Amino acid sequence: MSTEKQELSMPTKYDPKATEETWYKYWVDGKFFEATGDEEKTPYSIVIPPPNVTGKLHLGHAWDTTLQDILSRAKRMQGYDVLWLPGMDHAGIATQAKVEAKLREQGTSRYDLGREKFLEKAWEWKGEYADFIRNQWAKLGLGLDYSRERFTLDEGLSDAVREVFVTLYKKGLIYRGEYIINWDPETKTALSDIEVIYKDVQGAFYHMKYPLADGSGHIEVATTRPETMLGDTAIAVHPEDDRYKHLIGKKAILPIVGREIEIVGDDYVEMEFGSGAVKITPAHDPNDFEIGNRHNLERVLVMDESGKMNDNAGVYQGMDRFECRKQIVKDLQDAGVLFKIEEHLHSVGHSERSGAVVEPYLSTQWFVKMKPLAEKAIELQKTEEKVNFVPERFEKTYLHWIENIRDWCISRQLWWGHRIPAWYHKETGEVYVGHEEPQDAENWEQDNDVLDTWFSSALWPFSTMGWPDEDAIDFKRYYPTNALVTGYDIIYFWVARMIFQGMEFTGKRPFNDVLIHGLIRDSEGRKMSKSLGNGVDPMDVIEKYGADALRFFLSTGSSPGNDLRFYWEKVESTWNFANKIWNASRFALMNMNGLKEEEIDLTGDLNLADKWILTRFNETAENVTRLIDTYEFGEVGRLLYNFIWDDLCDWYIEMAKLPLYGEDEAAKQTTRSVLAYVLDRTLRLLHPIMPFITEEIWQHLPHKGESITVAQWPKKREDLHFPEAAQDMNLVTEMIRTVRNIRSEMNVAPSKPIELQINAKSEEVLQALEVNRAYIEKFCNPSSLKLGTGLSAPDKSMSAVLTGVEMYLPLEGLINLEEEIQRLEKEVEKYNKEVERVQKKLGNEGFMKKAPEKVIEEERAKEKDYSEKREKVLQRIQELKA
Repeated sequence: MSTEKQELSMPTKYDPKATEETWYKYWVDGKFFEATGDEEKTPYSIVIPPPNVTGKLHLGHAWDTTLQDILSRAKRMQGYDVLWLPGMDHAGIATQAKVEAKLREQGTSRYDLGREKFLEKAWEWKGEYADFIRNQWAKLGLGLDYSRERFTLDEGLSDAVREVFVTLYKKGLIYRGEYIINWDPETKTALSDIEVIYKDVQGAFYHMKYPLADGSGHIEVATTRPETMLGDTAIAVHPEDDRYKHLIGKKAILPIVGREIEIVGDDYVEMEFGSGAVKITPAHDPNDFEIGNRHNLERVLVMDESGKMNDNAGVYQGMDRFECRKQIVKDLQDAGVLFKIEEHLHSVGHSERSGAVVEPYLSTQWFVKMKPLAEKAIELQKTEEKVNFVPERFEKTYLHWIENIRDWCISRQLWWGHRIPAWYHKETGEVYVGHEEPQDAENWEQDNDVLDTWFSSALWPFSTMGWPDEDAIDFKRYYPTNALVTGYDIIYFWVARMIFQGMEFTGKRPFNDVLIHGLIRDSEGRKMSKSLGNGVDPMDVIEKYGADALRFFLSTGSSPGNDLRFYWEKVESTWNFANKIWNASRFALMNMNGLKEEEIDLTGDLNLADKWILTRFNETAENVTRLIDTYEFGEVGRLLYNFIWDDLCDWYIEMAKLPLYGEDEAAKQTTRSVLAYVLDRTLRLLHPIMPFITEEIWQHLPHKGESITVAQWPKKREDLHFPEAAQDMNLVTEMIRTVRNIRSEMNVAPSKPIELQINAKSEEVLQALEVNRAYIEKFCNPSSLKLGTGLSAPDKSMSAVLTGVEMYLPLEGLINLEEEIQRLEKEVEKYNKEVERVQKKLGNEGFMKKAPEKVIEEERAKEKDYSEKREKVLQRIQELKA
């Protein structure tokens, strides 16, 4: 949209609602976010961490995606061919739970519908919530390439999932094995976690004594399910527990059964809980199962699928599990083994379908053998091509987990998900794994289970790019991706799995960098949750303050890796910042007098303020670019905020009024050019964080570009860099601030003229002051201004010592001599501390050895400057006391 289509006047107040929807549609329709494949540009890619289609986006999503948007927008402006690929995750367990809850409200269930009809309902849910999510992406202003949007259950990703499963199976890295799952004995079916409803039930702790095999005594254990003791294969104690250390490796006798079981040491056991000894039943408890794996314990299943005791239960065979409990308690009491029954309220899982008490049950599941895959990922981190974690400390978190990784159970007893591509022969039981069903399909039955959601999510960086077709254009051009942005809470679940799958199937890391952020908490530091009622909907924030205010707050509110606290007050302050930008831009446009792009001329006679603001802009542009590349978005925001609010608005625009309201037409044109140039480039730097307001203002400025989203990123221009002028300006602004501070202290209104004398340290300083006299007169409002060298302080005057000058303000009748001496003594204290700090640094042997010579010289210059200022203030105190 060119400037010819825009009016040069802007509304008096910025209205986010009026502009945000318009500009987002303009960006999407204009295909500004679509990756071009331009071979002359360097590719830069990010894949979005796919949100679950379980509901609407929360503040954490808004934070995560805002950081990605900053990166993608900045890189696009820097000339990269940017792909920011959007998509969503089917989120098996979570989505199925939501759909089933909705069905219950309608008086039906998935079992009533059957698998195919239920999946139709799940796809309907996905369609509805995918629309919600896209609408929220638009509200946030995310620059996503919708032409490449993916879903973890779409056809291409399903192909990738099957390819990975089949390949790993053929390599022997996927296998079937036994695992503890939730079992409904009434309906004889496995249940997923979401199909288990937990209820508090009044039960009991049964305390028993197991005799030691060598006859030296007994060891006490307790259980809430005494019927499972028939399947005990060990007793576990903590290896550091002084009470039991000597028993590790010895045997105990399992009461009633009479079988010898081993006493093992395991860190899982809590020494402080109960007796500190735990009976281990690997076939009937998930924690015991893991302990059993670590100690190679036998798994003895003592129940059948209907919840009745099986032949391993001996005399209790055929009894219902709860009848068995009653009988075995009686028998243990009679034998003197059970010595105490303690009432205990505990949470017990019940089947959502039948209401039966769920039994942890040993079942055959699918697993990924993790050690070989993990080894490649671990080795990667020892090379230059490693994944770079930001902050670095999270690499240790990642490596600790992956170095101690256990095999991954990937099968889930669900219907919504990638169905396991395995078939079982109806007669022989033979297992077939493949991309398609066997040819004589009628003789085979497909596994009912689906894959863990993270199995498909682990392939996201390359499956979304067209893999397993390694000649796919996007895969060849945009993989590996440049950056992943995600929270520290899913390093294990997702980041680690993407790395080892990426290494296994592409031979490359899936991303160069991983930027880790924390969690969003409320203002008190609590995690946001429904139960606390402290959640904040990002759409509510946008409704009140606009997307730009929310984005600026989210991107600048914390440093990498740390949590972020949400404060409405801080969002409001960023809203005020947006209005500051808006008002400054309105002033600039009103004074540009219809300036056109070709009329912008920065070769004219630039004044001090012009040179200073151009130099400050160069410095800001350099630092912002560097900080974006190092993911220090908080610092980016701070620099831009300070430059825009302080340098541009509070100083330069105020100083620009002198030529703009003057009679010199050439000076006016130069000032208009500087204003147009600096404002245009400043908006470009701010655009990645605050895209809407920057586009709206930019479209009013003199240029021929279609959109700020593809405007060139600003770089330092040496021909517009004036460090000496910037030093002079710093002195002028420091002088103005000093006079304002003294006026404030003495309660003298800014409008009231006061006498001002300035003693310059040298002729060079004096000359600079004379050239810029107009600024001093304008902003200090002196009744008379005396500039010179060798000036002495008048009687009863306030004074200030700055670098290169001393300032005297004769305020007879307003000054209190004692108060002025006290004020100056505080100044001396301040300079004492500064001199002491610098001298300490210069006296530090380590600093002097390591610091560059330039830094050391800067510190020496500071010491000299502070010492001279201190001396001048001390002299002034002596004069006042004389």
